[in-house]
Amino acid sequence: MNGILIVNKPLGCTSHDIVYKIKKITGEKVGHTGTLDPMAEGVLPILIGKGTLLSKYLINHDKKYIAEVQLGTKTDTADREGKTIETKDVPTEIWNKEKMEQTLNKFVGEQEQIPPMYSAIKIKGKKLYEYARMGKQIEIKPRKIKIYNINLLDFSQEKKQIKIEVYCGKGTYIRTLCENIAEGLGTVGYMKSLKRIQVGNFKIENSIELKKIDNSNTKIIEDNLISIEKVFEKYPKVELDNRKMQLFLNGVKLTKKNNNGVYKIYDKNKKFVGTGVIENNLLKRDIIL
Repeated sequence: MNGILIVNKPLGCTSHDIVYKIKKITGEKVGHTGTLDPMAEGVLPILIGKGTLLSKYLINHDKKYIAEVQLGTKTDTADREGKTIETKDVPTEIWNKEKMEQTLNKFVGEQEQIPPMYSAIKIKGKKLYEYARMGKQIEIKPRKIKIYNINLLDFSQEKKQIKIEVYCGKGTYIRTLCENIAEGLGTVGYMKSLKRIQVGNFKIENSIELKKIDNSNTKIIEDNLISIEKVFEKYPKVELDNRKMQLFLNGVKLTKKNNNGVYKIYDKNKKFVGTGVIENNLLKRDIIL
């Protein structure tokens, strides 16, 4: 069983919990392309079998989220699970669509972002949240991120909440973005909820709910598995005869005067055997089924 299963992760469980469950059911090697916190829900691509080799192609995918920002309160974890460390009045003048959209637009584009202390980034062999739990302060260097768009979906002056849709590049921390947006509105805030609705081309409407996956039956996984061939459907292809195919499978680089890039590889019977990479007119094996 090789490919990708798009799971709609529910609240409360970890990404590791889902990996463990799928591994136990399939007996295959299983991984994922990016952790979702227990308090977050939504799209979680699960890599199964030789699908785990796809990680290098998927890890840098752009993502789309829906987040709720709670204004007027700041927590130590930047989300609803943390302890309140500051409260502040929310200016009444911000509660209009035009004012909010002006503030949101300031966060669109390339920028530097300082990751939150409660994150899994490693510094000197330890994760940041480990330092945070020990009460130790450590310097965190800003990272370059890119936010393509932020849409204002809804807001409530009574609840002091705003709801946004964020389309962003790799490495973006939505918790930090929520805090920064609150500051831009003249107050403090934290991320109340988070739902990832898209990773690359994988959308939440094409995902499967975790509760539908039977612990003793692989059929539901097989029926929803995206094949490696499907993942590369828009890539160019190369067909090899028997002799060249054997050389290719043995790791021999073949002369191929094509553009540099990743190619789908087929045998003379048009059977998909995996992927190869062409660099400087040489074709070498990549993912082989």
